[in-house]
Amino acid sequence: MCRLYPFWNEKINVISRKDIDQLYIHHILHSLAIARAVKFRADTRVLDAGTGGGFPGIPLAVLFPDVNFTLVDSIKKKIRVVDEIAQALELKNVTTRCERFETINETFDFITGRAITDLLVFYNMLKDKIEKKNRNDIPNGILYLSGGDQESKLKEIPVKTTITKLSDFFPEPYFSTKNLIHIQTS
Repeated sequence: MCRLYPFWNEKINVISRKDIDQLYIHHILHSLAIARAVKFRADTRVLDAGTGGGFPGIPLAVLFPDVNFTLVDSIKKKIRVVDEIAQALELKNVTTRCERFETINETFDFITGRAITDLLVFYNMLKDKIEKKNRNDIPNGILYLSGGDQESKLKEIPVKTTITKLSDFFPEPYFSTKNLIHIQTS
């Protein structure tokens, strides 16, 4: 994975050129923080909304080969890179779609996102796309990777939310302001 992204990033910029040297910490490890909150059970369905270059979906798909990941982005060139990387990694549990995530008309156990839009907007667009029946150790919902203070936004969300500071898991300075927010929608 650490060789594939620099190769594809030279062709199609999916990670900031200034940030590609920090691929492992800023993108792969950051994505895998979700695995500290939930150990997805086999056949769990996860939508990675606004996947960009495949984060957090691709690292999670590698870690959880029995989980079904649908990676969605509205930018075709990004989906092309994700398709190529998933194919090179022989990931059979990844499906990609080039469309806006709010237009998807199916439900998932979890929806992931990485600071792609305002948290309240993200929640309102996706809250009805969460499967009601739980199959994992934590309730179904949204798993949102974010930086900064989200407390005021969470007060506007009318369901139970949990914030986990990623600095509790990772000592690198990058994680000092990063959080994983779990929004329970059922």
